[in-house]
Amino acid sequence: MRTFRFYKDTDGWFVDLPEWTGEKWELEMVSGADTFLEILSQGEPEVHVTLSTTPFENANILHFQELGRLEGPEMGTGAWYFLQDYNGIDYTLKMWLCDVTVFVFDEFPNKIYFR
Repeated sequence: MRTFRFYKDTDGWFVDLPEWTGEKWELEMVSGADTFLEILSQGEPEVHVTLSTTPFENANILHFQELGRLEGPEMGTGAWYFLQDYNGIDYTLKMWLCDVTVFVFDEFPNKIYFR
């Protein structure tokens, strides 16, 4: 379990990952993950989210759907996840998470628990 800081600037939503040695653009949240952070942040430009591959108290769940590649400006490999509901509200939000997910979790987990 680890708490991550996500922040929004003029370029979009990013995860603050100090140990990342790549480029900032590789940490950008796109293709539904940005919408996910808009929901969590409730209009604020920053949100802290605790993530884990094991269940924990009051956690919501992102469900793995399939591996997938994005084409376009955010090209790359990753996986599609969906948020079925959040705090009792039905969202059915599909989002793409890039290979940075593997950097953080050592895999694309079947479920990512968050709060």
